[in-house]
Amino acid sequence: MGKLEGKVAIVTGAASGIGRASAVLFAAEGARVVVADVNVAGGEETVERIHSAGGTARFVRTDVSRSSEVESLLATSADAFGGVDVVYNNAGIAVFKGVADTTDEEWHRVLGVNLDGVFYGIRASVPYLRRRGGGSIIVTASVHSIATGPDIAAYAASKGAVLALTHAASLDLARYNIRVNCILPGAIDTPLHWANLEAVGDPEEEARKVREAEPLGRQGKPDEIARAALFLASDDSSFATGGAFPIDGGLLARLM
Repeated sequence: MGKLEGKVAIVTGAASGIGRASAVLFAAEGARVVVADVNVAGGEETVERIHSAGGTARFVRTDVSRSSEVESLLATSADAFGGVDVVYNNAGIAVFKGVADTTDEEWHRVLGVNLDGVFYGIRASVPYLRRRGGGSIIVTASVHSIATGPDIAAYAASKGAVLALTHAASLDLARYNIRVNCILPGAIDTPLHWANLEAVGDPEEEARKVREAEPLGRQGKPDEIARAALFLASDDSSFATGGAFPIDGGLLARLM
């Protein structure tokens, strides 16, 4: 029996990268999965991968920066599969600019997806998870939540706030047996990561620098984050809430 047998899981930002890897793994572990993203083609491809492996999934186009769409996502998921047990708020974007160069529009767009989207996802989840007697909420934060660098101001600010929100929500929701935890990925081989490398210089050269900075000497893989998410989604982590779990090849240990 899989670790998520009989559970219903929602994964946002599941059209690629960490979200796709997590959705596929959750399905392989027995969950019925709702794939959410603004990228319709990518989201449907994730669903097809799950179906091809014998799993159950459906796609719901969702802009997490809009509270009404997040509320609709939760309602649609519960109607389709009879309830919700796990909500993985993973969707995220970045603008690779420093404070002086970041426009109002860029600032609000990054905060809208990365912070507002997580808040909306947590808030909308509560009544559905309470009906199940509890559940797990997971958030993708970042090593930038704790230690950052130049030219990524909006992203770093959003992820720092997400870490604080995880702590606060875990205290608010513990009384309902709802656990809230976040993952702090380091340099993970995803489309967002490569966009970062391309924004600052030659991507292959920048990737080499990343590998040198990582104590383990390489970039992480999306499925390595997915396995951490599986732990937090499953009953294996039944006594974990309010936690921040670095999956970063040792990067934070070096930076701190």
